[in-house]
Formats: sequence, C-alpha cells, structure tokens
Amino acid sequence: MAGIGLKHKKSTLGIAAFCALLLLTSCGYDELRYPEEVDMSQMHHGAEHGDASHPIAGESTAAISCTELKEVKPAVGEQVRSFDLTAANTVLNLDNGKKTEAWTFNGTSPGPELRVKEGERVKVTLTNRDIDEGVTIHWHGVILPCSQDGVAGVTQDAIGPGEHFTYEFIARHPGTYWYHSHQQSSVQAGKGLIGRLIVEPKQSDFTYDRDYAVTLQLLNEKLKLTNGHTDGLQLDAAPGESIRLRLINAYSEVQWIGVAGADFRVISIDGQDLNGPGKLRGQWIPIGGGQRYDVLITMPSSGQVKVYSKEHKAWNIRLGKGPTPNPLSKDAPQFDFTDYGTPLEDGITADMKFDRVYDLKLGILDINGKKFHEIPPLLVKEGEWIKIRFKHTFGGPHPMHLHGHLFKILTKNGKPLTGSPIYADSVLLFSGEEYEVAFQADNPGLWMEHCHNLGHAANGMTMMVNYEGLTTPYRVGTKSGNLPD
Repeated sequence: MAGIGLKHKKSTLGIAAFCALLLLTSCGYDELRYPEEVDMSQMHHGAEHGDASHPIAGESTAAISCTELKEVKPAVGEQVRSFDLTAANTVLNLDNGKKTEAWTFNGTSPGPELRVKEGERVKVTLTNRDIDEGVTIHWHGVILPCSQDGVAGVTQDAIGPGEHFTYEFIARHPGTYWYHSHQQSSVQAGKGLIGRLIVEPKQSDFTYDRDYAVTLQLLNEKLKLTNGHTDGLQLDAAPGESIRLRLINAYSEVQWIGVAGADFRVISIDGQDLNGPGKLRGQWIPIGGGQRYDVLITMPSSGQVKVYSKEHKAWNIRLGKGPTPNPLSKDAPQFDFTDYGTPLEDGITADMKFDRVYDLKLGILDINGKKFHEIPPLLVKEGEWIKIRFKHTFGGPHPMHLHGHLFKILTKNGKPLTGSPIYADSVLLFSGEEYEVAFQADNPGLWMEHCHNLGHAANGMTMMVNYEGLTTPYRVGTKSGNLPD
C-alpha cells in the first residue's frame, strides 16, 4: 500500500484486518490469497535485482532443481538421530479437566521436544494420519538444504492422508529452534502442529545446572498454553542454581516477557549466542512471533522466580518454590539488544561493499505495496553479500523471518549496533522503525521471506529469496492444494 493516501488505506483496511484476525477462515481463504497455480522460482515480472542487473532465476542452461539439494550421504559410523512424528486429528485432555479438538504431532501439542547434539545427523519421518489438507514440517531457524525446508509448493508437495515424508539434515548450529507445518501455517500452527527442536552445543560459553525449553502457544485461537499447560508451568529449581530458560513464542503476536525475582542475562536470540551479555533486572523482553530468547537466571537464596507475559496471565513459568516475587512495573523499560553485550569484530558492517541491496517497505499487510506471489523475488547468486533494508511504514508489529540463512542486524533507525553482534533469522519491527540486515548467499535454494505474524503472512506478507539457476517441480495454488503462508 506504499504511496496510497491515508484515506484510501483506511477504506481498504477493514476487510483485510478482519480477515487477518479470523485467519481468513471465512473470507474466501484460498481464493483471496492464491491463483490457480504459480511457480515460485519463475516469478519474472518486475523481478527485483538490487544494485545490479543479473540473470533471472531458472533461466540458466545449468538450472538445478531444489529437490537435488540434499545432505551428503552419511559416513560410516556417523551418529544419526531418528524420530517419527505422526500428524493427526486428536481430542486433547487438558490439565484443567476440559477437552479440545486439535491437530497434533504424536498426540500432543506442542509435539515431542526433539533434542539433538551439534553436528548430529537428524532424520525425521513425518506421517499424515488424517489431516485432509495435507501437512509439512518446516524447521524454523535451522540452516539446512533447500529440499528439507518443508514449504508446501516450493520444496515439496504437502503430505496427504496416509502418506509420509522423511526429512534429513545435519544440526550444524546449536541453539533453540522449533518446528511447525508450513502448509496453511496460519491455520495449522494455530490448531496445534508445532513442536520444539533443541540443538545442544558441543561446548557452551555459558554454564548452567538446568536447561528448560518452553513454548508459548495460542491453541484454537483461545487457549493460552505454556508447554501444553493451561495455567502456566512449574519448574524445579534450587537456590543458587543457574537455569537456562529457552523461550519460544509460537504465537503470532509479540509477547512482552518479564523476569521477576532475580537478575538475568539474555544469552541467545533466535538460537545464536550473544557475546558478553551483562546482568539485567526489571526489563520487558519483546519476543516477536516465531522468535526465541534464551535467558540465564541464577536462583535467589529464597523465593521463586517468575517469568511471565505482561498481558496474558496464563503464559507464565514459575521456577523454584517460596514466596511469589513482586511483579515488574507495567512501565518498566524495554530490553534493547542494539547496545547490549560486548562488541566483537567480524568484518560485517553497514558500509562494507555489498553485491546487492534491497529495500522492503512493510505496510499493513503488504511488502512494497504488493502481496504474496505478486511481490518480485529477491534474486541472489551464490557467494554474494546481500543487504536488506526493512522499513515499517504502517500497521502492527512485523517479525520478518528469512528461511535458510542467518543474517546480521547492522543498524536500527540508521544507527549501527554498539553491543554484541546479533545474528538471527528474524527481526521484529514496530511501526516507524527501520533495520538493515546482511547475509551471505551461501545456501543455494528457493527461500521464503515473510512476516511471522502468520495472519499477516496468510494475508500476503510472503515473498521469496531465489538463487539464480534454481528451479522447483512443485507448484503453489488451488490446483495443487499447496498453500504455504
């Protein structure tokens, strides 16, 4: 909607915002978002090229299919961790005595927590028991081959009832990740098709006595669950112990999280450790949809520590026993990563030479005034350095998520970061904010770039980052039934 007057914006916002809030379940869901068929590797019309002109993706005589990009075969004696997940319609028995229908992995939502070690090969066989719409698994934040990314119509067909698909990748980067269906994500993640993936490091810069991972989830648009519990979560922790708490926001809206009763450090964002993080107290941490924050807490000599949502009482974690700590002030400051931690030179700066630079203006439900397949892809070539300028022009918060890569956050509102380097797969923008991020195109494929407020993605805030010469045999649209958000 860039360049359209405010009066026109207001006149068009009503139905779009209403549909987004309802996840488009009653507003012509498929027809509003998707054509009959589109090849996401061949969107040539008006393709963006950054600062220079390059060949269009898919036109090379040496074109390679995304399906060919896989891990090398396992070496003799290589450690392989195998898991089986079954997606199914399920009636969940909640801990408050009530029941609810859900779509689950292995009968639970969130699904099983998968814990592996850095460097291990991971094989996950997904079976769809009875989800008529088809399912996939996207490994959110994990750097893996394009063929394993789990995006319906781009890297695979949605898996129909009675079918199965095996994902295989090497867990190269330790950290906190999660998985969810990327077929009708706004609907399927909301109905319960989510889970945690934790890659434990071979060696950590941080020491801790206990390691917990917690998912904040909104199930069926009404149930606020903390690791599946309806009234928060109680975790064991003894006085003096150091606790690593991995917080995963599987909900689309920003969660303002407070830590009451102890000092804490933010040691990881989106699975990537920070350098020299200092002690914090009494600050709200804004965690956007899909983002992950790891905090390190040393338990006090008496009393419990409470980690909780500013707005939703059901989302809370209680560590240890004893008196409940005083809550944070509603007006407590916001955690700011731009000047937190210790600088570390890596040679990646806002004024370095980039091969291509792209500008993305984020509207209410659009990118550069366009939606979904109408948004020209960002074209890249293997080995290039890419800079993206995100500018939030109007509307609610947008957590912008890039598949297949980590980027470095360079600047906020034109000012370079002065603390620890921040490497992430998402950046959260509020209205009026601008960020510059940079990444090296070192993972060939066809990759989604989208808002991880999944209602926004369902309404059109989804585009592609395409490597030159890459193709796909799959198609998105109502004909194939592949409907990614």
